[in-house]
Amino acid sequence: MKRRALITGITGQDGSYLAELLIAKGYEVHGVLRRASLFNTDRIDHLYRDPHQTGLPIHLHYGDLTDGASLRQVLGTVQPQEIYNLGAQSHVRVSFQIPEYTAETVAMGSLRLLEAARDHVERHGQAVRIYQAGSSEMYGAAPPPQNERTPFRPRSPYGVSKAAAHWYAVNYREAYGLFICNGILFNHESPRRGETFVTRKVTRAATRIKLGLQDKLYLGNLDARRDWGFAGDYVEAMWRMLQQDEPDDFVIATGESHSVGELVELAFGELDLDWSRHVEIDPRYFRPSEVDHLRGDSAKAREVLGWAPKTSFSELVKMMVVGDLDLARRELALEEFGRQEPRRGAAHS
Repeated sequence: MKRRALITGITGQDGSYLAELLIAKGYEVHGVLRRASLFNTDRIDHLYRDPHQTGLPIHLHYGDLTDGASLRQVLGTVQPQEIYNLGAQSHVRVSFQIPEYTAETVAMGSLRLLEAARDHVERHGQAVRIYQAGSSEMYGAAPPPQNERTPFRPRSPYGVSKAAAHWYAVNYREAYGLFICNGILFNHESPRRGETFVTRKVTRAATRIKLGLQDKLYLGNLDARRDWGFAGDYVEAMWRMLQQDEPDDFVIATGESHSVGELVELAFGELDLDWSRHVEIDPRYFRPSEVDHLRGDSAKAREVLGWAPKTSFSELVKMMVVGDLDLARRELALEEFGRQEPRRGAAHS
């Protein structure tokens, strides 16, 4: 029988790559979808078909990490063998503006899911393996390199909330014997990254500037250093964690760090642009408390999981530039089409 996996945050960057991976491995994939007035499934539309058809690649269920009852209902319906908790309010800068909501979804949301899973296991006697998505933002001010033994020193409501979720997972693993793994993933990006995150903000702006669709890019701290990898590589590590004999926690990272300034220079360089002519600093994009330097030590994951990143930083940036250049070209084509005058004598409907 096919293994069944449940993914919260399936419509996000990581959720979409993980869904593809699990489908390729023969899983029956289910996702939790928050109810909204607008569709937000563009990252998984290529995997989804009309529910009246048979052999669906993925199955979507309405639920929310702020609603424990809905999580229990979904678990009862799906009966998963594996749960991947990727749902969150995941924007660090935004977490300063909506700290309570961030804590409600990231920290308390994870607790609700763990409690629903504990209850599900006790009621049905079915073993469930759980992946809890951690973040390098939990390390915050801790000096690099950061590994599984580095103390957390978060510097944002998001980082604090992720640290709380991490310790909830450890507690439920120790208290109830649940198979729970914390994946402490350092920054991971892709062409599917949201446009408000700095990597995608840079590649999106660079390609639009190249085609004359905009002239300036406004950024905050160009000196902040991050360990950036490819999200498609990192979801493989998530899956590998849940295939181990015993649950454990793992740092997933490339081991390299680059500044935001390096990211900008590389992205603009791919397009033969002088970034200094187009980039300006806007103090509004500085965080109230900054994380200066994140660089992960993933030696444990490499040894135990046999995992290693496959995509270099330069390859990642080029991949994102290529994707956004295609998007910008389509945007330009639509703009040019909109400027065209209707043909004389054209019929009006």
